[in-house]
Amino acid sequence: MTDTITLCCSGRPVARYTFLPDMDRRSSPRPYLHPLTTLGGVPVTELRPLDHRHHVGVSVAVPDVAGHNFWGGRTFVRGSGPTELDNHGEQRHTGFKLCDRDGFVEELSWVAGERTLLREHRTVAVTALTDTAWALDLTFSLTNTAGTDLSVGSPATNGRPGAAYGGFFWRAPKEPSPPAVFTAHADGETAAHGGRADWLALAGADWTLVFAGATGRTREDPWFVRAAEYPGVGSSLAHGERLPIAPGETAVRRVVTVVADGRLDRAGAAALVRKAVTA
Repeated sequence: MTDTITLCCSGRPVARYTFLPDMDRRSSPRPYLHPLTTLGGVPVTELRPLDHRHHVGVSVAVPDVAGHNFWGGRTFVRGSGPTELDNHGEQRHTGFKLCDRDGFVEELSWVAGERTLLREHRTVAVTALTDTAWALDLTFSLTNTAGTDLSVGSPATNGRPGAAYGGFFWRAPKEPSPPAVFTAHADGETAAHGGRADWLALAGADWTLVFAGATGRTREDPWFVRAAEYPGVGSSLAHGERLPIAPGETAVRRVVTVVADGRLDRAGAAALVRKAVTA
């Protein structure tokens, strides 16, 4: 049994948020947004695809918090590679502080075993931009409540080059042809992956997603991009080194995503990002 809320933009349903998910432990249970659609009704997320059963639409997922897997699937172990471990954590919904048709404010606990490592304050808001585009504004704040030093890692910091995923992550639908990838100054998956850019676009057959770091600290995180293998974009919390979070300290990130009908060009993507981030 799942519990969900529906988010609307200009009176139209555009997203469903599952805050009490029915997920197996190996998938690192966590709340997620799916389905998300354009204003024209085109799906722009995918849930538990066959290639990665632990990908769940839009979520905040981290493969290594003090050795615990909050991403799902196998854990990358230095010297051994992807390894099945009994180390999966869970994000538990503890309550809404606000819940409206266009957004919510939620409190969560990141639990490993029965020990709470992090408390999260999550804010999600839906904003209309044009007749064919809207924006999803997601902020998460992770506070170390464990009483000891913690750090966030990724497969990259554990020895797997190019795999610095972990943080905000959006799994898009797989289509016959890979989506186009571009930023303000780069074209293609290879050029954009692992780079820092104010925004990054993923354009499918009849939809475009434009991801933007909406704070200076968020823009410091490089982008994790996949297009050829599967379509997905994330903002890397731990790219070249682990991210420490001392007891009582908080790490905050904010990503605003433009969701548009059709295939935007570079100028169109930039214009909508400017509008979304200042809305």
